[in-house]
Amino acid sequence: MTAPDQLAAVRYLVDDVPAAVGFYTAHLGFTLGLDAEPAFAEVVRGPLRLLLSGPASSGARATPPGTPAGRNRIHLIVDDLDTEIDRLRDADLSFQGDVVAGPGGRQILLTDPAGNLVELFEPARAQAGDFAPPPGSPYGSPQK
Repeated sequence: MTAPDQLAAVRYLVDDVPAAVGFYTAHLGFTLGLDAEPAFAEVVRGPLRLLLSGPASSGARATPPGTPAGRNRIHLIVDDLDTEIDRLRDADLSFQGDVVAGPGGRQILLTDPAGNLVELFEPARAQAGDFAPPPGSPYGSPQK
């Protein structure tokens, strides 16, 4: 396993740490790392450490009361957005808005149990004659 200091970390404030752990591990392919429920847990997917801080955690206590949630979100790349949407809707999960398409691909916003946003993103597929993205890039090239 990769050392925590070699991973990108994002902190999400949540109302219910066990519910958040269940959401990310059951539906989005994260694995449980550190478990200090009910105050805190970390889940990991690839190079992302998602820190789930409940009301009793020091991370949540450092945030001034009444601070609204930001418009930030984690961004997860998927191979087939429509299949993921169907799978997650079958699990009675909630989306914010509809699919949005642009030159880089298609995306939709999923909400976790605390209302934090998760962007599911399907990169555009390269077409013959398109500019190819650099090797190893997670993004497809723009479609014509």
